[in-house]
Amino acid sequence: MNTKLLMTTSAIFLAISGILLSFLPNEIANYLNIEANIITILFLNILSALYLGFGILNWMAKGTLIGGIYNRPIAIGNLMHFGVGAIALIKVISSIQTHTGVVIVLTAIYLIFAILFAYVFRTSPA
Repeated sequence: MNTKLLMTTSAIFLAISGILLSFLPNEIANYLNIEANIITILFLNILSALYLGFGILNWMAKGTLIGGIYNRPIAIGNLMHFGVGAIALIKVISSIQTHTGVVIVLTAIYLIFAILFAYVFRTSPA
């Protein structure tokens, strides 16, 4: 599998998510009908830092061998992030009333990345 493409696309997705959460936390909170108080904005900014950190990690690791025993922490970290995120989003889909389109698109993206990182984690790059 071409892990360079996987790492690049996941880095871009995470970076865009992080930048949006960093620069538009009030607008995102208003769009999601969340009260935009200081704690909500703080959590969105911390989430932004998480996404930006993972994005730069994936960007910097895109040229290295990933899979099997090579860069195992990077593969398992991404698998954990996207896998747990996909499970959480799948659980929410049946009960969410608003913004179902956004949640379904995020679920699909997370599920695809989780499957791809599980494949990378289980196979050798050779």
